[in-house]
Amino acid sequence: MGRGAEFGGSDVGVGVGGVGAGEKWRGERKSELARAKIGSMSGTGPFTQDWEPVVIRKKAPTAAAKKDEKAVNAARRSGAEIETVKKSNAGTNKAASSGTSLNTRKLDDETENLSHERVSTELKKNIMQARLAKKLTQAQLAQLINEKPQIIQDYETGKAIPNQQIITKLERVLGTKLRGKK
Repeated sequence: MGRGAEFGGSDVGVGVGGVGAGEKWRGERKSELARAKIGSMSGTGPFTQDWEPVVIRKKAPTAAAKKDEKAVNAARRSGAEIETVKKSNAGTNKAASSGTSLNTRKLDDETENLSHERVSTELKKNIMQARLAKKLTQAQLAQLINEKPQIIQDYETGKAIPNQQIITKLERVLGTKLRGKK
């Protein structure tokens, strides 16, 4: 029995040592039998593919890739237009080392004294005298006005920035007017 007999075919067309028409026919016959077998298993007949072809493309080149030397050379070879722009300070450090810039010149020309207002000498003496007249320590006075002892110390040494709310609390607890005339 020949090779084709097992599939119901014949040995007609089998050549010596090569692929002949009979072997080609047997290959087609095998694929038909396989499709029929699969189709009979599902009960729907031969399968057909319903899928649309999927085309995968590369992403468009980014701006950095467009500026790449290879991309520029490829564009030159293809004859595309290439725009070249020279940057004014490219490759130099002139901006950092050039004398004074506009902003630094403005700061240098500024003559206004920019410091915070401090407690006046008169106010700090008044606070100290009123506290000593009541025989209170800085910590006790701070506790009475619900502030930290450091704040009382800063007011009496003149380092504090005047806060009207704190001064009002001091006036109320000490029973004297600390601002302006007595």
